[in-house]
Amino acid sequence: MDLHRCRFIPYPPSAINALAFSHPSSLTTSSKGPPTLRLAIGKANGDLEIWNPLRGAWHQESVFRGGKDRSIEGLAWTQDPDEEDKNGFKVAGRLRLFSIGYSTSVTEWDLANGRPLRHASGNYGELWCMAAQPRLQATPNEDTMTINGVEIGMTRYQSLVVGCADGSIVLLSTADGDLQFQRTLTRPPKKKARVLSITWQNRHLVIAGHADSTIRVFDTRNGQQIRSMSLGAGPQGGPKEILVWSVKCRPDGTIVSGDSTGTVSFWDARHYSRLQRITSHKADILDLAISANGETVFSGGMDRRTTLYRQTAGSKPGEKKRWAEIAHQRFHAHDVKAMAVFETKKTSILASGGLDTTPIIVPVREFGREHHRTLSSLPQQPPVRSAPRKGLLVSWWDREVNIWRIMRSKGSHDAAGVLEGLPHPPEKKLVAKVLLRGAESITSADVLQDGSLLAVSTLSDIKMFRLRERLDTTMSLRKIDLPDELAKVGAKAIQVSPDGKWMSLTTNNNKIQLHRISRLESAKDIPCVLPQPINLRRLPRKPALSNYLHGSLGAYDRSITHTAFSANSRILVVGDLAGHLDTWVLEGNEDLSREPPVTSVDNHSEANPTVIYAQHWRRNPTAHLIPKLPSAPLIMSFRPANPVTPSNALTNGTTVHPTRHTPHAHFHDLPHGGARLFILTAEHQVYEFDVLAGKMTDWSRRNPTSTLPPDFRALRDRAMGCVWDIAAPSSSSSASSPPPVLSSTGSSTAGRCRERIWLYGSAWLWMFDLSQDFPERADDDASEGDEEQLAPKSNKKRKRGNGQAQSLARIDDIPSKKMQKTRKGKESGAGGTIPAHEVNAGIGRSMRKTVGPAGDEARIFALGQGGSDGTSTDEEEDEDVDEDNGPSSALIRLRRGKQATTTGLADEKQTAEDGVEMMAKGEGEREKEKEKRRPYWGTYKYRPILGIVPIGEGGGSSSSSRGGGGVEVALVERPMFEVDLPGRYFGDQEWEERKDGGGGRGMI
Repeated sequence: MDLHRCRFIPYPPSAINALAFSHPSSLTTSSKGPPTLRLAIGKANGDLEIWNPLRGAWHQESVFRGGKDRSIEGLAWTQDPDEEDKNGFKVAGRLRLFSIGYSTSVTEWDLANGRPLRHASGNYGELWCMAAQPRLQATPNEDTMTINGVEIGMTRYQSLVVGCADGSIVLLSTADGDLQFQRTLTRPPKKKARVLSITWQNRHLVIAGHADSTIRVFDTRNGQQIRSMSLGAGPQGGPKEILVWSVKCRPDGTIVSGDSTGTVSFWDARHYSRLQRITSHKADILDLAISANGETVFSGGMDRRTTLYRQTAGSKPGEKKRWAEIAHQRFHAHDVKAMAVFETKKTSILASGGLDTTPIIVPVREFGREHHRTLSSLPQQPPVRSAPRKGLLVSWWDREVNIWRIMRSKGSHDAAGVLEGLPHPPEKKLVAKVLLRGAESITSADVLQDGSLLAVSTLSDIKMFRLRERLDTTMSLRKIDLPDELAKVGAKAIQVSPDGKWMSLTTNNNKIQLHRISRLESAKDIPCVLPQPINLRRLPRKPALSNYLHGSLGAYDRSITHTAFSANSRILVVGDLAGHLDTWVLEGNEDLSREPPVTSVDNHSEANPTVIYAQHWRRNPTAHLIPKLPSAPLIMSFRPANPVTPSNALTNGTTVHPTRHTPHAHFHDLPHGGARLFILTAEHQVYEFDVLAGKMTDWSRRNPTSTLPPDFRALRDRAMGCVWDIAAPSSSSSASSPPPVLSSTGSSTAGRCRERIWLYGSAWLWMFDLSQDFPERADDDASEGDEEQLAPKSNKKRKRGNGQAQSLARIDDIPSKKMQKTRKGKESGAGGTIPAHEVNAGIGRSMRKTVGPAGDEARIFALGQGGSDGTSTDEEEDEDVDEDNGPSSALIRLRRGKQATTTGLADEKQTAEDGVEMMAKGEGEREKEKEKRRPYWGTYKYRPILGIVPIGEGGGSSSSSRGGGGVEVALVERPMFEVDLPGRYFGDQEWEERKDGGGGRGMI
């Protein structure tokens, strides 16, 4: 594969302003969290990301696009009370998500459609902070309040409280699935001090931090102010007022505040007096987070520090416990603006984000014994497309689309061969740019393979452009007039079929709509879109039953995330978050002599399909046979047809003619071939389906997920996309050519076409050769039994493994199933476990701190709970860990046509013969032979990857020692050190290059 490394593609990630988990922490929950657990991330550009922790996999499920001058500054989740259906069974309450920005409105989001559902605004200032009322476990009706003679229950629904810039505090009701103004707790004072932070002490008391060095307590039942707590004057030489940026409450009611002086203060829950204060930051503390049991407090601020506090016993007998700063670490490269904690018995994580745009997951209970986890700031679905026939690369963000031309150069290299960087940067040129009017951001874009058509979608409209080359190698754009039904429909995703005749839209309400693109013979004529839409209907699915304690996400699981056309454009597949697949096929043969329908009304149905040019779309007859995936699909792509396989399509223009009884006569032939669908799920499980047959392919049955390389299965970053490398076998052979290679099935690979798929994530790139099977390995159960027999008996638990591997392991270096379960089940949800020999390095497991000027008193602070050997003391097994990783090795051998009892001897004999044959060859030939036998390959060299797209249909020449005639691709990287970030705080012992002429380094 010829590869161009591109770092010139602009994509500015946005800062993280708010974080919120959908469920509160619960130490009584034995699993790693409810299946409906989600993390919402609010961005400065108005985007809203929904992440699924997925037992540590962390999958970015959805991105709700924002718009111009929209920013999300606060997030809050609520859960409606449980109800009973007509049969008397409990129905889980609906989870609801709210956000605020620099406006006077509170927005509720429609999770299924990804759009704002409703807004609530009033006659008050801009909203600065928001908090949701704690949910009451029981629902007694005794707790009510009366407003204007109307009795309103306060226990069934969670109210929202918001703080405003004019000093007012407003209470909003979420009762009956609505969002309405309820009352104003306090009027703006004369000074109009901004309400910077707000939280609930219990279901009736609200704690608010202001910009006038004051923390105030209000009772929501009568709107009275109970207490006012002052932080005093500001530091000398600084502002007189102290800004209370964050207030939180422990489970016992103790109030914790963080302010602009870098001080964390602890306040008594009953008398509201300050108990203790710790100045632990060099700059403002912007947010706080408290563990579920209240014994751990985290703070994050402008100095990039994430600081850990815990209570410690007094140095003298009978002395009360006091809070102490245990450790601090700089996980972020800029200000830490938002933090959120979620804990169960087996999950204990802190999510943080800020101006560096990168979410960080930090272990709470295992702090210092587990690695932190850095999530990607780039979108899960790459915002790049390409036109391989013209060498065009299309990228977009916000409301801008850039079109680049990538010239073929000698600087490209084969990624699976030479691993050096590019000798010369790729030749590129910006040939066109599109700036969209309006406030909506771009949701999706696509371009034809020949670069003649560009389609762009937002949530409110669709736009199409005709691209033509100029003499100066730039591109001219001409907008195509679309029917009103199409131009104003809006879409979450848009995709054009490979032949350029069909355009698929995923509408805002998760419906699939197809439009026919008419292309005339003359190249000068602009293509048009027929006004007749085709609305494809998905199979009805029963919603998954959820525990009423976990809440319900409604129709969110039915949100469509991926669409895929087959290579011949006659099969369409869509997948949703629940793992359901829906397929349709294009029936009949094209006849351009037929007049298309002129009506714009959609009358398409299975009984009365819409026929366009003697073709119509219908549901795949075997669609019901395709099973539900265990998790949402990350990659859906049809394997391109074998270049040597003849096409079954009619080429003589044969058609059927209309008659009196059949005025719209057409063929009913279904497509043939090209129906192998490759799928990679969110849990990195690999499947390949024959869509027309409604079953798994033979390759997928012979190569289940358990046969994948262990390093690939250990990847933590999720896959983003794929590129196919399909080529016909070389017709010529020479005496110097290496002998044919035997695949796992025992058949020769001579004369086979190259069938490679390149998978990539934000920090890795892997290649799988699908023309052969993956290497076999010992059965997990057998190896597990051997380990138990050979290993000495010990009461100690098995050590947990590292996180993501940094180098590729050998095939025989595969951990047993028991080891994999131990590693996966005992991690807290952040990064991998730190090895025992590395725990003592750095900050270590404990810290010794001297107290007093003489240093005669010393205290030892533990960094976490657990056993002395660094292992968890929890003896329970994790019920969330999947027990079945696929068929056993014996069954896999039978599927591959081998006898399980003789496989080992046959493999040893074949290996010995191959070794003798390889020794007889020269070193160069042995390397080539080894390279050709490689069934997979991976690297972590390229990072962070924004996307990989093909820009050529055949790279280097076959005579090249590097290329081998593979596909030519552009690998787009977007490293964070090239992102323009605002100026940050530089404290003591922080160094930065001076921008003076001397080129030296100095302290700022």
